[in-house]
Amino acid sequence: MSKKFKVLAINPGSTSTKIALYEEDKCLFEEVIRHSKEDLAPFATIYDQYEYRRDLVEKALQRHGYAIADLDAVVGRGGALKPIPGGTYIVNELMLHDLRYRVQTQHASNLGGLMAKGIADHHSLPAFIVDPVCVDELQPLARISGWPEMPRTSICHALNLKATARRAAKDLGKNFEEATLVMGHLGGGISFIVHKEGKMIDVQNPMQGGSFSPERTGYLPISDLIQLCYSGKYTYDEIMKKMIGQGGLAAHLGTVDAREVEARIDAGDAQAALVYEAMAYQIAKEIGSMATVVGGRFDAIVLTGGLAHSKRLVQMVRARVEFMGKFMVYPGEDELIALAEGVLRVLHGEEQAKKFE
Repeated sequence: MSKKFKVLAINPGSTSTKIALYEEDKCLFEEVIRHSKEDLAPFATIYDQYEYRRDLVEKALQRHGYAIADLDAVVGRGGALKPIPGGTYIVNELMLHDLRYRVQTQHASNLGGLMAKGIADHHSLPAFIVDPVCVDELQPLARISGWPEMPRTSICHALNLKATARRAAKDLGKNFEEATLVMGHLGGGISFIVHKEGKMIDVQNPMQGGSFSPERTGYLPISDLIQLCYSGKYTYDEIMKKMIGQGGLAAHLGTVDAREVEARIDAGDAQAALVYEAMAYQIAKEIGSMATVVGGRFDAIVLTGGLAHSKRLVQMVRARVEFMGKFMVYPGEDELIALAEGVLRVLHGEEQAKKFE
């Protein structure tokens, strides 16, 4: 009988650290460690939180009756590193340096690799990250924008999209590298990709455009945006917050909670109904746009992410796009199991771990 590997998965977010221990695909325990504003107030930067969060993860492991020595590997969510191909990466010293000093943006996920390495080093275990947000597999055509100084870049919900692509391919009876999928991750931000031959050949970066979402504006009228930026009304930071965090549903309806929006629709709120349908309308337009990348020849349209739990939203999208082909939905963001699965493929010799260079 082959060895059953135990993998600790760590997913740091802005106000929580999610962890789970897996023995193969069996979850031995899962916990969400919450961090209040008061807890985080003493820390000037994300990186100052490192020891605080790492210690909480180690205590949680002990509380559930496990020791670091029981593990075979530790994996953290990958941060906003330089553009790299998808896959499972060993956390090395260069990655640790870049996670601290050379990331594309400051986000709690940058702590994932640092925490995995810090815990794993206690017993000389391997530490990994899997499919970070910076995965870049764009085909050359997809990089060209209308301004040479500003090529299109690939930042998206790569971890969940890649894991969901594997599940969809399996359900379609195809190998991962054989399936061609038009995909959308519907969450606080909304990403769209075309996945072909095991790679994300085109990506709609939710930091730069696409559909508006609960928290983000998506595309804006560019000349009006430029005028606003030079109006003197807002600082750079204020503009960015309006676009990322305070845009979309938050701007129109004062909430990022789709359940609240749907409750308002059910209560007869016509504005909520219009804005929610507009979001579905824009999601459908982005799917149609992505379908042209492969000339409409794909195996399925696939939706995933937390908002995919909304039957109302999914049905509004489905009504506009299902004429194009098979439509599949995988609600939720199973990022912890996706992290563990990436490591297990390496530990079982199904995939080679990549070196960050």
